[in-house]
Amino acid sequence: MLEKLAALDTEHAKAVAGGGEKYVGRHHARGKLLPRERIELLVDEGSAFLELSPLAGWGSEFPVGASVVTGIGVIEGVECMITANDPTVKGGASNPWTVKKIFRASQIAEENGLPTVSLVESGGADLPTQKEIFIPGGKLFRDITRASARKEPTIALVFGNSTAGGAYVPGMSDYTVMVKEQAKVFLGGPPLVKMATGEESDDESLGGAEMHARTSGLADYLAEDELDAIRIGRRIVARLNWRKAVAPPTAWAEPDEDPDGLLDLIPSDLKEPFDPRDVIRRICDGVSDTNAVVFDEFKPLYGTSLVTGWAKLHGRSIGILANAQGVLFSAEAQKATQFVQLANQTDTPLLFLHNTTGYMVGKEYEQGGIIKHGAMMINAISNSTVPHLSVIMGASYGAGNYGMNGRAFDPRFLFTWPSAKSAVMGPAQLAGVLEIVAQQSAEAKGQPFDAEGFKGVKELVEAQIEEQSMPHFLSGMLYDDGVIDPRDTRTVLGICLSVIENQPIVGTDRFGVFRP
Repeated sequence: MLEKLAALDTEHAKAVAGGGEKYVGRHHARGKLLPRERIELLVDEGSAFLELSPLAGWGSEFPVGASVVTGIGVIEGVECMITANDPTVKGGASNPWTVKKIFRASQIAEENGLPTVSLVESGGADLPTQKEIFIPGGKLFRDITRASARKEPTIALVFGNSTAGGAYVPGMSDYTVMVKEQAKVFLGGPPLVKMATGEESDDESLGGAEMHARTSGLADYLAEDELDAIRIGRRIVARLNWRKAVAPPTAWAEPDEDPDGLLDLIPSDLKEPFDPRDVIRRICDGVSDTNAVVFDEFKPLYGTSLVTGWAKLHGRSIGILANAQGVLFSAEAQKATQFVQLANQTDTPLLFLHNTTGYMVGKEYEQGGIIKHGAMMINAISNSTVPHLSVIMGASYGAGNYGMNGRAFDPRFLFTWPSAKSAVMGPAQLAGVLEIVAQQSAEAKGQPFDAEGFKGVKELVEAQIEEQSMPHFLSGMLYDDGVIDPRDTRTVLGICLSVIENQPIVGTDRFGVFRP
């Protein structure tokens, strides 16, 4: 696990490096701060910043991180969604992964009712890839205005260029701060204006901060420099009169077992089972005056491949569904269905801990109703309205990924461990299925099957699926919100549970039709 974490640190370092030493040096030489430096000054001193999707774009032709930083930080005691363009990567231009990453941040802000603070410095769209940005990118502006309509404030701090479509970010935000002699906001820069109208202009008269503060009225505040803009941004948040829907707990106990033990729990070979109760004891609150037991297990003798029960994490009540032996049978599916209904009855958020190879297959299990029982479980999870959090610890294959509330089912947050793998099925199984299908196809045509010749194809497919199952690849596709150190799981989940308290937590009693 330590080797995998070292590899993860290497990939995260690529995102932090931005456009590289040359462009970082040039940016600093202009007296400007980097995006993470701006965020560090913006959030409350000593508070955590939960960065989201740091590996976005990994494995693509674009730099790791997608030229934007997104995450949740506390500003003047208020949890905010923060987005910050990285101007050291092609001037902060938005590529297709930038758009997807910002969309995910907007979704999290909407679902959890968060104010949004945008630290703007972007040259607009990456023009060579405009066909992948222009049409879907309009959703960004729709999201900003709808957030305002929901009374979720939007604040733009403009540190540099905000051109073309990007000009609408400060234009549509509720509050806009521009840095004197740095911010440049216009729909078309001097060259475009010259080409379109023949008019001669310069940056300052066309879209400078002072012009927008004194003449156009686009700027609500004129900052003397970057530090002043950050100060003003903090004061804006302080005056939002923000109140959370759920009162936070005041006390809790740390886990009874050392979280460092999480490094040793996950076998290198995911075919080997491990007990998720060992994970629960290391991430949930320990025994205290307010917490009689670490984990109240529900139905412990029934459907034992799925562990379900109640616990507290940072003083907050949660329901947990955790895979034990990997395979989901009919009993596990029925147990999960009931448990999800109970959580909705008591307005309790749910945590899903993945390590499953999927639902059981075979004649006995098909005749026993595995399809309808699995469908029942997915029905309950799909229609559940309490917040869901997911952590993929090990395997998350096939429909088991769906049943355990994978990305397709929109958990509020989903994180993976470096040990995780996720795909339709395991690489060896998938390659083996293809071999059987090829063999049957040859037999149906009356042709001999070249097993030796197919061996190379099988190895190629197995290697491809193995690569596409890895957490770096999946995180690069934004199929999670980040790959995390297992030892940080409790902290990350604690932040997430605090964030969801910005909205009322209300369960449902309405589900789809359960087939008997």
